[in-house]
Formats: sequence, structure tokens, C-alpha cells
Amino acid sequence: MPHLIIALVLCCVSFNLYAEQFTSFYSAKKHLIKTLPDNATSLYCGCNIKHQGKKLVPDPNSCGYVPRNAVTRSGKPNVRATRIEWEHIVPAWEFGHQLQCWQNGGRKNCIKTSAQFRKMEADINNLAPAIGEINADRSNYRFGMIAGNANQYGNCQVKVNFKRRVIEPPAYSRKRIADAYFYMQKTYGLKISTKQQQLFKTWQNQAIAQRPNNNRL
Repeated sequence: MPHLIIALVLCCVSFNLYAEQFTSFYSAKKHLIKTLPDNATSLYCGCNIKHQGKKLVPDPNSCGYVPRNAVTRSGKPNVRATRIEWEHIVPAWEFGHQLQCWQNGGRKNCIKTSAQFRKMEADINNLAPAIGEINADRSNYRFGMIAGNANQYGNCQVKVNFKRRVIEPPAYSRKRIADAYFYMQKTYGLKISTKQQQLFKTWQNQAIAQRPNNNRL
């Protein structure tokens, strides 16, 4: 039941706001920080989220998250492990590469020259709160299934295979991820490989099958 509640919270964080449109990623993030529900949790770990001034921070005690790297290579504290960032479920790299502006200068050029890219980058239906370290580790990796137990981030049930460039999200966030991909496909014509579409449909079907039967006595 706790995972079901987390899944519902994750869904509501974005999709109840789908009518809102923004012209920049910055303005979208600013809006989401202000309107984040008190019971919202992070995408990949299900951590409670706290307001710290104008910033959002995860509560690791609520989810058992332990940083994969508590310090950086330079020996400094890994600040991204202590903050919430707004993750593009469909990475900007993925939808950006399907636009001509990216071919002519990457993300910076798209932000500067493409209204379509800016709209996609700022679409809150594709944004979710995530712990910064995991957002960084995810990079632009595709979603998939990975063998073995999840133990890279303490009790956080997310797996990252850096060699294969694949990330496996916890079961409770999979439908949210699948919904975002199909939303981007329907809204912007995002191209999704057949293999990925099959995976996302499976995740959606699994979520439906796991719903509690309200008619059960």
C-alpha cells in the first residue's frame, strides 16, 4: 500500500497540472517548486521532500537513501545528493536530438533558436522531482530492466548500469515514466523505439493489474 500511495502522489505532481504551459525550463521549475504538494515524494526513491528556503531537499530518513558518492572526486561534499532537482523523464537530449536545432549546436542552440524545444523542455508533464545525484547518474540513459538487487543508493530501489547506459526505476514510478513518454509522443511526435514502447506498455498494464479492487469486500 505505501508504494501505491507514492505512485499516486508522483502522478498528481505533474499530470494534474497538464494545462499549464511555460516558455522556459526556469519558469516551469519555479512554478513546480511553489505548487509542490506537501506529500510529494521523489521519483526514484520515494523520499519525502522538504522546503528549505526557496530550495527543495530530500529527507533520506524517510526512504533509506544513501548517496552512491557522498563526496566528489575532488573531495568536496556531493551537494547534488542533498537537493531535489527537476528531472526530465524524457531527457532533453532525447527529444532534442529529434529536432534540427540540436544538430546545429546542441541544447544551447535549441534554447536560443527553437520555440518548440523550449516548450518541450518546459512541459511540466515531463518533469518530476528527483534526488540530484540520481538525476546526474541517470544522465540520458534509456529505461530498462537490470538483473540483481538494487543496492547502489541504500534502500532506494533504483538501479543504474553505467556500462549498458540503462536505468531501472522502482516499480511504483514505472507507470509515471511510461505515461510521460506516451504523452510526449502524442503531444510532440516524439519517436520511441518499438522495444521501449513495449516496455512502457507493460509497465502501464502492470500498474493497472496492481490497482486495489474497490468492489472487493
